Amino acid sequence: MPTLIVTAHPDQDSLTHAAAQLLRERLEGAGVNVEVAHLAQEGFDPRFSANDRADYKGGSITGSDVVAEQERLDRATDVVLVLPVFWWSMPALLKGWIDRVFITGWAFELGEDERVLPKLGGLTAHLLPVSGFSEASFARHGYAESFSTQIEHGIFDYCGMPRGAKALIHESEDPDAAGPALEAAVEQVAAAVTGPSGA
Repeated sequence: MPTLIVTAHPDQDSLTHAAAQLLRERLEGAGVNVEVAHLAQEGFDPRFSANDRADYKGGSITGSDVVAEQERLDRATDVVLVLPVFWWSMPALLKGWIDRVFITGWAFELGEDERVLPKLGGLTAHLLPVSGFSEASFARHGYAESFSTQIEHGIFDYCGMPRGAKALIHESEDPDAAGPALEAAVEQVAAAVTGPSGA
């Protein structure tokens, strides 16, 4: 059960990177083959160019960096997005990765009747977001629901990816809260990957 962990944070000392590293250790300790994509450190270009647009319209893939990312995902049964929450959303780098990589012909197809035909049913998607806000703040502003609509429904469901764990780390700027939240979130995702449905 190969698992791909994807991060999008420029600071290697961030809580986002710590979460990804701890998750990797837990999964490898359970015998899971893990690959990690640190998009910022690898220099992935998130800009959706004219060539990307042509690929999207034509259903072909010409960018070697996009092909490499799709091959990483093709090797995996699970993908975990470990991301900081910026402005109530994912970082632009991660959004650009999705824009460029999850294109028609690979992530989904459009039928003659314009219906979406999802193609990623064999890839379970998990979320491990890191936020400076409290759980109460998420609920008060309606962000928990909007986050689910934007990412889980708008991306995962659209491409046919089964939803796995969603484990948010809240109050990341508070050292007393962040440590226990990190442990709990990593354990939740690791259990989902290695549990009966993922084993």
